[in-house]
Amino acid sequence: MSAPIVEVRNLVKRYGDVVALDHFDLRIEPGEIFGLLGPNGSGKTTAINCILQLLTFDKGDICLFGEPMTPTRYDLKRKIGVVPQNVALFEELTVRENIDFFCALYVDDRRERARLVDEAIAFVGLEDYVKFRPRKLSGGLLRRLNIACGIAHKPRLAFFDEPTVAVDPQSRNAILEGIRRMNAQGCTVVYTSHYMEEVEEICSRIMIMDRGRSVAVGTNVELKALVGAGERIIVEVAALGDAVRGRLASLPHVRRVTYTEPELVVQCEQGGHNVGDVLGVLADAGCAVGRVYAEPPTLNDVFLEITGKELRD
Repeated sequence: MSAPIVEVRNLVKRYGDVVALDHFDLRIEPGEIFGLLGPNGSGKTTAINCILQLLTFDKGDICLFGEPMTPTRYDLKRKIGVVPQNVALFEELTVRENIDFFCALYVDDRRERARLVDEAIAFVGLEDYVKFRPRKLSGGLLRRLNIACGIAHKPRLAFFDEPTVAVDPQSRNAILEGIRRMNAQGCTVVYTSHYMEEVEEICSRIMIMDRGRSVAVGTNVELKALVGAGERIIVEVAALGDAVRGRLASLPHVRRVTYTEPELVVQCEQGGHNVGDVLGVLADAGCAVGRVYAEPPTLNDVFLEITGKELRD
């Protein structure tokens, strides 16, 4: 078996009395699109910065491409691309000049670099904007330029931190499709986002972090099975009394019942007759039922089940 692209063992990072990473472990295999999720302050950014050797840490081992990673392993760093959440560009340079500048950090040969810059421009669809400066670009175009600057040198491993924040649906789709193409061409991707539907859509495996530790890792299906996330049944029904709600809550597989007139929401574990059971109780009680539909569990349901619903700073 090939070595993992990223392997982190027993990583500890403290800021004074605050433990940002608490014996954190991570393993990412070649060819994955790996989703890294967690509430604010869970340690995601700290973990990535330690992996990239942008932060020192108190304890632990980090290997990239099967070799120990240190601050001076520039040979390994040349294989890595980083697309930060905050757009990092030079306002005085054009689109082409920005991409060329960042590519030059990895590629010395001008002829080779010119080819890579052209490919990066085409990859993110900025052919019509090569002479524009960043201040003339929309938010979606800026995001695409930010990506081109981070991946023009064709990294084997790329970190994307919230790449679709505040962009329109067309730009979002273009960015996600570009990440898929990169992955299909052999790039392993680490993807962080607060948009659960994106992670559910493109990631082959997902880790949920909380309080500096990995609390769950697996495929989308495995994570849902881990917490027993079943379907959510939504029924429009008027004037639902406490007694009926109590009967619903006592049904097999029912985990939670909430009611805000006229919407009844019944959260269930996996079961073969959940919808029929709920409607049976309502029919026996003589309730007038309107629209009924069932939603499969989402990654957002899993995330809240594991990390809780309380607000984070």
